[in-house]
Formats: sequence, C-alpha cells, structure tokens
Amino acid sequence: MTDITADPLARMEEDSARAYNQGLTPLHPPQKSLLKLSIASLSVLLIIAAIVAEFVIGEALSLAPGTIIGPATAIAFFLFVMLPGRIYRRWGYDMGDEQLRILRGYLWRTDTIVPFNRIQHIDVSQGPLQRMFGLSTLIVHTAGTHNSIVTLPGLSTPDAEAMRDTIKDHIRQDMI
Repeated sequence: MTDITADPLARMEEDSARAYNQGLTPLHPPQKSLLKLSIASLSVLLIIAAIVAEFVIGEALSLAPGTIIGPATAIAFFLFVMLPGRIYRRWGYDMGDEQLRILRGYLWRTDTIVPFNRIQHIDVSQGPLQRMFGLSTLIVHTAGTHNSIVTLPGLSTPDAEAMRDTIKDHIRQDMI
C-alpha cells in the first residue's frame, strides 16, 4: 500500500478522486487487485509482443538490442503501477430511494442515473476471476435502446445480490 502522505502526486490524486466521488460508495476493495491482475496480463502480452517485434524487426533493420523491448517494458510497468489505483478511485455509486447513480471515468467521466421505474430486469454476473476475488457485476437493463445496459462491476457478491433484491422490490411496488 502506498503512503499517500509521502508522495505529493499521490496525495493530489487521492484528493481529486475524493472530490470527484464525494458522497458515493466506492467499489469493493478486491476490485483493485482484480484490476492489477488484468493489467498485469495485458502488460505481459505487451512485453511478449515487443520481444517478438524486436527479433523480427530488429534483425531486419539492425536495431540495437532493447530498442523495442526497453520502451515496451517501461510502458507496461507504468500501466501496472499507475492505472489500477486510478481506475479504482474513479468509480463510485449511490443507491437512492428511486434511482441508482453510477459515476465512473478518468479521462472521459460518465455520470449515469438510472431511475428504478425505467428498469426492465437486473442481472448479477460473475466471471471466474471475479469469483476468485468474491466480486460480482450488477447489470441493469433499462427501457430504450441507447445505453440501455448499465453495468456496475466490483461489488461484493452479497452487496450485488442485495442491490438486485432492493431494485426488484422497488419495481414490484411500482407495478402495484
């Protein structure tokens, strides 16, 4: 865990994320580990591609050893160290009395508000890696065609199921 008091850049990022997600519930903490695992997998693929490219292109163009592998490794390391925390801090949600609000995004920020009376049905899904970390994704299907599926990843499975049941109860009450 990084000590944000020692690093002014990390402290600034943390303050920015706190201001951006003010009052919203953060994702379940294991989501950050899942993000790290996903980005590590992509980083390994990037490094493998760089190794292959260096051997294929490097010989044809007489490049110095490390010309492709070096920058690719630096980029992979940067992505692995910087992205998971930033992505994690830029997600938040609020389950109100009549709506679900989801705020996400680092460069492109999206604030989605889903009124319960627009919801058609709700799913809770889990992939194998999510199961490993005890996480689930809440999927809300709304009326309409544009942006009719809203996902909220990184919830603990009991929280996702409780949110599904709460929304389902609201939908039933609206139908009566």
